Amino acid sequence: MQPLRRLKRLFHPLFTQGDKIFVDSIRYTHRHWRVLFMWGISAGLVLGGGGLLWAATLELPDLHSLETRKTEQSVKIYDRTGEVLLYDLHKNMQRTVVPLDSISPFIKQAIVAIEDPEFYTHKGVKPTAIMRAIFTNATQGELLSGQGGSTITQQVVKLTVLTTDKTITRKLKEWVLALKMERSLSKEQILELYLNQVPFGGQLYGIEEASMTFFGKHASDITLPEAAYLAAVLPAPTRLSPYGTHIDQLEVRKKLVLNKMLEHGYITETERAEAQSASVTFVPPRDTSIAAPHFVFYVRQYLEDKYGQDALEQSGWRVTTTLDVDLQTRAEEIVHRQALANTEKFSATNMAMVSLDPKTGQILTMVGSRNYFDTDIPGAYNVTTMSPGRQPGSSFKPFVYAQAFSEGYTPETVVFDVRTQFSTNCSPSNMTSDDGCYAPGNYDDKFRGPMSLREALAQSINVPAVKVLYLVGINDALKIAKSMGISTLSNSDQYGLTLVLGGGEVIPLDMASAYGAFAADGMHYDTTPILRIEDAQGAVIEDNTERNGNQVLSVEVAQKINDVLSDKVAAAPLGLNSYRDFGGQEVAVKTGTTNDYRDAWILGYTPNIVTAFWAGNNDNKAMDHKAGGPIVAPAWSEFMHYALTKVASQPFTRMEYSPAAKPILNGVWQIPGADGLVHEILYWVSKTNPTGPQPADPSIDPQYERWDAPVRTQYGGYGVATPPPSVIQPQTPQIQQPQYQNPYGGSFVPYYPAQ
Repeated sequence: MQPLRRLKRLFHPLFTQGDKIFVDSIRYTHRHWRVLFMWGISAGLVLGGGGLLWAATLELPDLHSLETRKTEQSVKIYDRTGEVLLYDLHKNMQRTVVPLDSISPFIKQAIVAIEDPEFYTHKGVKPTAIMRAIFTNATQGELLSGQGGSTITQQVVKLTVLTTDKTITRKLKEWVLALKMERSLSKEQILELYLNQVPFGGQLYGIEEASMTFFGKHASDITLPEAAYLAAVLPAPTRLSPYGTHIDQLEVRKKLVLNKMLEHGYITETERAEAQSASVTFVPPRDTSIAAPHFVFYVRQYLEDKYGQDALEQSGWRVTTTLDVDLQTRAEEIVHRQALANTEKFSATNMAMVSLDPKTGQILTMVGSRNYFDTDIPGAYNVTTMSPGRQPGSSFKPFVYAQAFSEGYTPETVVFDVRTQFSTNCSPSNMTSDDGCYAPGNYDDKFRGPMSLREALAQSINVPAVKVLYLVGINDALKIAKSMGISTLSNSDQYGLTLVLGGGEVIPLDMASAYGAFAADGMHYDTTPILRIEDAQGAVIEDNTERNGNQVLSVEVAQKINDVLSDKVAAAPLGLNSYRDFGGQEVAVKTGTTNDYRDAWILGYTPNIVTAFWAGNNDNKAMDHKAGGPIVAPAWSEFMHYALTKVASQPFTRMEYSPAAKPILNGVWQIPGADGLVHEILYWVSKTNPTGPQPADPSIDPQYERWDAPVRTQYGGYGVATPPPSVIQPQTPQIQQPQYQNPYGGSFVPYYPAQ
């Protein structure tokens, strides 16, 4: 009892009135350990015997029933009405059984190397892999998620068990049946079964069907690099499909397959290097029965990412999507026709579009290219969800102006559109953008002098936009864009003032989502392709019919942007009003073209629908036309005219707002400074506090003199009664003051000095 006393002294602070019970139990165990040991042995034998008896009753499933079971439990994808079947993942399932000796050895080696390197030595299960998977899943809170640990034999069993329940019993059955399969069949027979049943996505099952679909050749003729691609697809056939938008991930996985083949002695270093650099061509997809293919494969990817591959293959779910079939059909026809026309007119071979309900984030249409089955572009590439994306050109500007309005600037605030060198590393007189200098021009190579932010944004003038970005700061501009749904712009250090002109890369779906926040008065909803998911028994898996959004912009800021982008008077000089005339329906519009003419955009919206169109070339070649509007505006306009016959007509809301306290923020720019001259806005406002007091010394700002010098030279004496004698009076420019009324309420009398 000496150890017991030491134990009691050690834990004395923890002992309570129940310590006698504790001590008695220890004493009992010490005295009767032999009896307890025998009882433990007996219980283990009983449980073990019961387990063996249960295992003995398990039978290997009938492998020939695989096709029937798959069809019965296939996932079906419908439109938003739940009546139009867009896709049945296993209807007309394609599987061609071939013997193992008719399959290229490269395929067998690649798949074994990446899926189950110990396939030829284990007995059907790998205890170490099982324990590792259990530990990994347990630490992630998903004990039965099935993460890792499956041998090829287990995968064959899983393909025949055809149950999706994640229970301990099911997993035990899988292990037991794998052991029994190893005793009943040879390794070659098991591998043959696997290669003829393994899913490659959608209707494709088996290596022969995948080889014919991806490469147009039999499995026996597959080369080493082609085999590496086939093996790379397996863990996630939808996400890693060669016809999807994650080609970069497929390339990484293919490289890993080749490395594993080298590691396990199947190929040499020379063969690995040659296969890695080899050019492989995928034939176009063969399934032409699918409706809205870009959207359907986007939905499949969503399901796989959220619920796993097993859910796609075995769940039997009924998926009701957000797609409006009628709008989708019209959009596909318009995109195809207009893209072919642009090929002849502008050398722009492709076009894509997406439209959303801004009040819910539901995707109404998605057309990823001019034709999914077009082999010339290639058409299966979904431009609307491509990552990292394409440069948005001037269609990025509204985010920067929204940040400006949130800081106190107004649509009537004036900045000067004059030739300006923005780089502090270059001389202010150097008006080039070479060797680190930055002096942007406008789309028509003209400069317009003083412009309100309303006019500058509506007409997409570059120099004022760059000045606005400087005033609000790159970090704040990126922050507001991210809050509105732009997911690809993260590191502010890699962007400069070119950001406002589309210097980053964005995804069209993100752009439509972000513009939707303008349409919804500052409320942003994450995009979704799903309305409702039900299992085979009718239980609801997911329901997005009621959604919550986030107020990412103030109502005032959103309505100011809507007012500017729907102002046809302010936008008239841009020359696109013929495309934005919808009778009595107000529509806000913004175009965008990259400086190198590789991307053309147009985004337009009402309170009930937002639509983004993109045009260009998949290989990123430049187009022949300098302005993007004529390339995409006709297609966008045609679609919106049709869409607005289906969605409710609704005007933008315009609340009345008081003018800013500082006249300069309300567009009163003809105010003489202390020197009697007219100045650029940095003379009157501090970029860190635009609504605050006038800077005591504006020259502290590194951009001040660069902006102000050309303004003083060209406009310094305009409207000033007695300019200083040393100032050369420029010729009085003919500047027409705005003729429209302040749309934000209130009244003020602009100060115009005597001329």
